[in-house]
Amino acid sequence: MDPRTVHSQQNSKSSHLALDIGGSLIKLVYFSRSDECLIDDNEGNSSNESLVVSKKCPVLQGTLHFAKFETSKINDCLEFIMRNKLHLGGCQHGGSPDNYTVKATGGGAYKYADLIKEKLGVCLDKEDEMDCLVAGANFLLKAVHEEAFTYTNGRKEFVQIDQDDLYPYLLVNIGSGVSMIKVDGDGKFERVSGTNVGGGTFWGLGRLLTKCESFDELLELSHQGNNRVIDMLVGDIYGGLEYNKIGLSSTAIASSFGKAISDNKELADYKPEDVARSLLRMISNNVGQISYLNALRFGLKRIFFGGFFIRGHAYTMDTISVGVDFWSKGEAKALFLRHEGFLGALGAFASYENQPGSDDPIVRQLVQQSPISASHTGYKIHGSRNGECNDNESIECSVYVS
Repeated sequence: MDPRTVHSQQNSKSSHLALDIGGSLIKLVYFSRSDECLIDDNEGNSSNESLVVSKKCPVLQGTLHFAKFETSKINDCLEFIMRNKLHLGGCQHGGSPDNYTVKATGGGAYKYADLIKEKLGVCLDKEDEMDCLVAGANFLLKAVHEEAFTYTNGRKEFVQIDQDDLYPYLLVNIGSGVSMIKVDGDGKFERVSGTNVGGGTFWGLGRLLTKCESFDELLELSHQGNNRVIDMLVGDIYGGLEYNKIGLSSTAIASSFGKAISDNKELADYKPEDVARSLLRMISNNVGQISYLNALRFGLKRIFFGGFFIRGHAYTMDTISVGVDFWSKGEAKALFLRHEGFLGALGAFASYENQPGSDDPIVRQLVQQSPISASHTGYKIHGSRNGECNDNESIECSVYVS
């Protein structure tokens, strides 16, 4: 295909919008093109770490963007899409807007389908939520350089993924609730467990107990807290001593919020930051332990954690890592993903590859070729109120045009 043809076929610089509409958050992924150019092998492997291509091949250069909105503020999300015309590019080239479709997943793809049709004039092409989670995780692990990492004692260490030894693994997606999925290959997976104690629990209980109005506010509050003021530790029970016989240190938590039983205090007597810290610790510990127990069921050594509950938050990752390490006696590893919250949206984005009648090379090449380089050295998603993407919320990439 002549690269000039691609521009004429696109209705806007942005294309292939995909949505993951969850119970708490809406996640968006979309591709924006910059320019076409000719590059050779050497240029393709220079400082921008583009996709490997043959000499003097035409490429589309662009960026994968990520944004999020609270689901309760879906109208803000739709306004962002309309303002940037994200819904008008890439689908049904040359057709009228009434025929445009946008890939979407999550329960909200059904709940808000009529509203989106009314506001944007597009129909949602709904993709299965579990299919998209797995496809998104596989996409990241195969295509994005330095995507997975461990986090121990405040230190992040990126893990080189062997493509021939990727499967099987356990994918733990911590959204409003938690799903645990055994992944055996592309499109081969089984949801083996889950828990209703997840990100929605942290946000909901935290809002009731601290009056915080947002997840990020609650997470920031927990930075300042001390959970030992409220949590009952082993040392509190054993007079400062450890319980060596079963391997419990004096600082191990015996009962989350346990000190509230005997302190004879009211909620107002506790600092909100201590409550937030204890709550975050309780949920992170619980998810880490249940995840390991499911990995143990199937003899899995690697557990990848995703979902917007984590948010690249150091204390959350450290708590999960310590829990997995403790219960597995060091045999299993907790691994985290830089684009943790966008697995479902990325999976929906990748599903454009299989859209009947589509000859657009963008998604096909992004999905099939690797690696894509990430444009940032550290990952943290704390999107602005209007969903504008910052530089560290995108992936720079080049797409070979065949």
